[in-house]
Amino acid sequence: MDLRNTRTPILNEGDAAEKREEIREYFHATYSLDERLYETLAQESAFYVRAEPLRHPLIFYLGHTAAFYINKLIVSRQARERVNPRFESMFAVGVDEMSWDDLNPAHYDWPSPAEVKAYRDAVRAVVDETIRTMPLVMPINWDNPFWVILMGIEHQRIHIETSSVIIRRLPIEMVRRLPLWSICPDAGEAPENELLPVAGGRVVLGKSRDHPLYGWDNEFGRRETEVRDFSAGRYLVSNREYLGFVEDRGYEREEFWTAEGWKWAAFSGARHPLFWIESAGGYRFRTMARIIDMPWNWPVEVNYLEAKAFCNWLAHGTGKPIRLPTEVEWHRLRDLHDIPDQPYWPKAPGNINLEHWASSCPVNRFRFGEFFDLIGNVWQWTETPITGFDGFRIHPYYDDFSTPTFDTQHNLIKGGSWISTGNETTRDARYAFRRHFFQHAGLRYVQSEQPPAVPEAMYETDAAVSQYCEFHYGKPYFAVPSFPARCAEVCARHARRRPRAKALDLGCAVGRAAFELAREFDSVTGIDFSARFIRVALQLKEKGVARYELAEEGEIVSYHEARLSEFGLDSFADRVEFFQGDATNLKPQFAGYDLVLAANLIDRLNDPRQFLETIHGRLNPGGVLVIASPYTWLEEHTKKENWLGGFRKAGEPCWTLDSLGELLGPHFTMLDEPRELEFVIRETRRKFQHSVSEVTAWERRPSPA
Repeated sequence: MDLRNTRTPILNEGDAAEKREEIREYFHATYSLDERLYETLAQESAFYVRAEPLRHPLIFYLGHTAAFYINKLIVSRQARERVNPRFESMFAVGVDEMSWDDLNPAHYDWPSPAEVKAYRDAVRAVVDETIRTMPLVMPINWDNPFWVILMGIEHQRIHIETSSVIIRRLPIEMVRRLPLWSICPDAGEAPENELLPVAGGRVVLGKSRDHPLYGWDNEFGRRETEVRDFSAGRYLVSNREYLGFVEDRGYEREEFWTAEGWKWAAFSGARHPLFWIESAGGYRFRTMARIIDMPWNWPVEVNYLEAKAFCNWLAHGTGKPIRLPTEVEWHRLRDLHDIPDQPYWPKAPGNINLEHWASSCPVNRFRFGEFFDLIGNVWQWTETPITGFDGFRIHPYYDDFSTPTFDTQHNLIKGGSWISTGNETTRDARYAFRRHFFQHAGLRYVQSEQPPAVPEAMYETDAAVSQYCEFHYGKPYFAVPSFPARCAEVCARHARRRPRAKALDLGCAVGRAAFELAREFDSVTGIDFSARFIRVALQLKEKGVARYELAEEGEIVSYHEARLSEFGLDSFADRVEFFQGDATNLKPQFAGYDLVLAANLIDRLNDPRQFLETIHGRLNPGGVLVIASPYTWLEEHTKKENWLGGFRKAGEPCWTLDSLGELLGPHFTMLDEPRELEFVIRETRRKFQHSVSEVTAWERRPSPA
């Protein structure tokens, strides 16, 4: 098995049995390459160092890529049993430096590498068996059950790259050199860069649903753009070319930086690129596992803010309109050179897919016509913040892959690096990072009179999220007052004359009840399974406002704002924290609450019985559990065997309220009679869901001595 030369599978052709084996081999190659990467750590302590302040230590990522397979198999219902619930909660979230990631080290009792390795072995066996036995009908597309397997594999390949960046930031004594990760031996003086003309034209972006390769949600849809003629650098910017900016005190001159960039430069104290090391004899260079003499003809590696400042410095010095390329300009340059897509090339035409070295190489090594490194070597920053194309839809198995980045704060990187593999190396790949973040990324500059598109104010267009924004923060319909606010009132009534230190809002959606609870409680935790909802709740917490579209009629939409200040909630926002999580498999730190609210949650859980049998462990003795539900049991959310009511047993009707009493009885006492709360969810101007939720309150009894 050649771990450093694999191809992402072509999914719309071939015999099913052969394709199954191809995917199985691709899975094992991916899994093994992931593990071989961590062999570069020279000591166990390296697994627990936070080398990148905005990411978890490496022990998390060792477990995360395995836990992802199980969590997605559970979500897609291709698996029913967990391998290790504790690990699958601990290692669940941590893909990007999203603000709802929990990076508090006090919340984690990290296991040993040996324990995680044993877990990984168990997961590998489960996924292998799933691949062997899951029904496979060709072609494999977005709706095919095998898509979730490809999702796990391509997710793992992303983390091979991001973990390599973290390893590159560890103290050098914590890593070791291994033959599999040998670097390019060639270095020298850099060629003189120059601008070459690029003919403009029409660029079409986006995949159709029948595309032959796996893709993430943001790759599907369509966007057509006319690009004017422009010029582009023949080479990526080399370390030597960037040195001019450093020696001209570019990091100390505010006029070259954006406001965001200058704030970062002042905070970081940077005076040169991250992977340059000052020494008595001049700059040296950090690769993943070595410190070497500065390779001046290798591409510089910087974040977007540095790349932008360099372009502004160069524009100032030359008097030319120099900037980073847009996404469509990068595609225009690539498309003019007819570069084959990854699975179809006989050998990587650039320093990519790990087919050459485990490092960058000279910027004049891989030629594409008159240009070099159109793909590979390092990623190339663009001026374009990522958004979805027309026709964008989230995949139901991974709703937080792209949507947290649609905030105008994440810029696209294009072209791939030396360690980019799988989907990352394909033409349509779209990956974006916050502008202060580091990858194996550099830049190519362009000269153009065409201004980049200015990011528009973000209006939430996801129909479900928009409906919940209106449900939580919009006007009342049919004289029915706000449901989340009334739920919070019920909680407040039961909380009076009781401790009110901590409350938990499970299934918090876009956060209204959590903010309302903060009127009464010192701190409130909001948790929802959907990152799309959590993103809006966080935006409200951090900015006090969220914008969303509402469907009016057909294609006609209206635009709305939700503001905490309208409800007098802005002064309580700092008491609330939001996290993504699974109510049936919460992390251990979510405990010690005086009140738990589960509003319209239980009939959306895959296993509500497990939730009800364990929720007492999250509450202090004397704490209150408030459950509200319309008891709308549907097999799309809960397998019928897991319903708590709504069916006949021994010929008699089984009601959910009876099951609640039975399941909560060992630890809880019902506080008063159930009550009913109406709620209305607006779908369009003339279509509404008008429902009634039954609300019950339960006091946790002290545990027996």
